[in-house]
Amino acid sequence: MRYPSPLVPGCTIAVTALSAGVSEDFHVRLDLVIQGLRDRGFKVLEGHCLRENAGHVSAPAPMRAKELMAFLLDDRVDAILPPWGGELAMELLPLLDLNLLRHAKPKWLIGFSDISTISSVLTARCGWASLHCANLMQLHPAVADPLNSAIFSLLSLPAGESLTLQQSSCYEVASANYAKDPEAQFAFTQPTQWTVLSANDTAESVVFSGRLIGGCLDTMGLISGTEYLNLPQMKAQYAQDGLILFLENAELSPTAMARVLMAMKFNGVFDAVNGVMFGRDGSPLSHGKSLSHSQVIQQVLGDLSVPVILDADIGHLAPNMPLMNGAVAEVQMTNGKAWVQQTLR
Repeated sequence: MRYPSPLVPGCTIAVTALSAGVSEDFHVRLDLVIQGLRDRGFKVLEGHCLRENAGHVSAPAPMRAKELMAFLLDDRVDAILPPWGGELAMELLPLLDLNLLRHAKPKWLIGFSDISTISSVLTARCGWASLHCANLMQLHPAVADPLNSAIFSLLSLPAGESLTLQQSSCYEVASANYAKDPEAQFAFTQPTQWTVLSANDTAESVVFSGRLIGGCLDTMGLISGTEYLNLPQMKAQYAQDGLILFLENAELSPTAMARVLMAMKFNGVFDAVNGVMFGRDGSPLSHGKSLSHSQVIQQVLGDLSVPVILDADIGHLAPNMPLMNGAVAEVQMTNGKAWVQQTLR
């Protein structure tokens, strides 16, 4: 695994929207969070595919792919931090020269949701570590909760070092509207409770380890088993450590989620991992349905021989525990409390 250089003050962060762009209503918020990066001592380079949002994307796919490739290959750039995710990052995959990137100096790709469509592939295909965490538009300069504060701590770690993060105490139910309130910060109101999937519902503790790989189920379920994200192949490459798969549902209904998980199961994805972590279900399509998020996972994955954790701090219901694709992690859960230690080796 190749880790980009530690991200420290003086480094350059490129901001480009590889999926959804930022319309004018959100420019005040965008300016606020970009200034927050500058206040941390970073240089910021704005891309051309950023401050527009036509047809769900910031620009046509060839333009977005060209700009992303330019930043990924520019050794003056240390990290790429898109403003947020979106819908159609997948259309960039065939336009990226992954063979060229495999031999280039790695840079950080940072964020979650549709960003993970690209970052997981950079890790699996190019051997670049990447960071799944809160998106730039969520990072108000005054953000101070432990998990979001850990983003830059994790990014600044030298290779070989470790960081241990504990689950949050509370999580956010609904996201703020940054167009109406550009100064909005997180509002954590509901108690966090990670749980272990168990046939008899009595499991209270679990420990497993492996290299992290994961992201948004909505897209990862579609590219798993393709040339872009072949987890059995990745398992063979890192056989000594094994893999930990983390997933979070953004918009899939319970039945759509079941189908995606079954397809991943058919493709041998879950045979390739030492454990699975699911984030809290963020889909509004799950509300009021007779089949719940946890029931879907139980029905499809209840027969797995590896540990499965539910309702972890991953995904669209903040806070989002920063998880580094490619890092070696140990996940421990005891008496309802969970820790994740990540080591850059």
